[in-house]
Amino acid sequence: MSSHPGKRFNGISLSILDLVPIPEGGNPAQSFKNTVDLAQVGESLGFKRYWVAEHHGMPGMASSATSIIIEHIANATQSIRVGSGGIMLPNHAPLVIAEQFGTLESMHPDRIDLGLGRAPGSDQATAHALRRALTNDPDDFPEHVEELQAYFTGSARVHAQPGEGLSIPIWLLGSSGFSAQLAAAKGLPFSFASHFAPDYMMPALHLYRSQFQPSATLHQPHVMVAVNICAADTEERAKWLATSQHQQLLNLRSGRPTALKRPIDNIEDTWSIAEQQAVEHFLQSPATIIGTKETVKEKLTAFIKQTEANEVIINSQIFYHKDRLRSFEIVSELME
Repeated sequence: MSSHPGKRFNGISLSILDLVPIPEGGNPAQSFKNTVDLAQVGESLGFKRYWVAEHHGMPGMASSATSIIIEHIANATQSIRVGSGGIMLPNHAPLVIAEQFGTLESMHPDRIDLGLGRAPGSDQATAHALRRALTNDPDDFPEHVEELQAYFTGSARVHAQPGEGLSIPIWLLGSSGFSAQLAAAKGLPFSFASHFAPDYMMPALHLYRSQFQPSATLHQPHVMVAVNICAADTEERAKWLATSQHQQLLNLRSGRPTALKRPIDNIEDTWSIAEQQAVEHFLQSPATIIGTKETVKEKLTAFIKQTEANEVIINSQIFYHKDRLRSFEIVSELME
């Protein structure tokens, strides 16, 4: 697997996952500028990949036209790998994705990653509006992945131009055991969404590793895990900044997604006992790290040891752009 020669933390590469957040009072145009800025900074700091996650109908995320954003980022950077974390395949005809990523790879050779997910990345009404959901079942995901691979290898009856004959790394993404088993069966790299499904992380990683079948793509299992990191120069500021993600989590769980909220001083005043327990369970996960450089170093080291990950990708839902940049700078200070 070729890659941008990024720096390493404890011997493994670190990458950036961007949901292209829209802060309260902001707009998508500014979010896209922030994304390019973060990608350029991330590249200079030595991060390996910059992935964008497809979401639809979310007022706090501007990442719906994922392929277009990937081109925007790749065009503004030089060497960092850029890709999808992921493209939600049930929303698209596999031929369209083959053509889109064939186009991206042709424009930016050896820099494009194609991460695939089987969820629609939206609510049911939005999924229906995307049309594919009217005929597609997420359980058809294995067949769709097979079809997509056939366009790249040229074994399909229809030809993807551009796309056919190009070697674009395909990753399977998941938050449960389904994609873990499929990635193992197909001999593909696997990325687990531990940043929002930490309880299923270890069982999914065990399934993937125990069932892995070597392929022409990959001779041994290769795992990337996602982690939430909110780093700052003091513990107090890190905890304060993290309340934006806490509010986002509460709003998503209650079915009322909003723009990314400003940090607040007394988040305890905004939630019920049940909501507090849910958030605290989430925060106690090893996949959520909040604090100074020393805290991040200690907890990220433990997280990597627990998961035996080959790579880590970092999600940072921080309201203020300068603080988000600083969070990744702090993480980069730990890299060799």
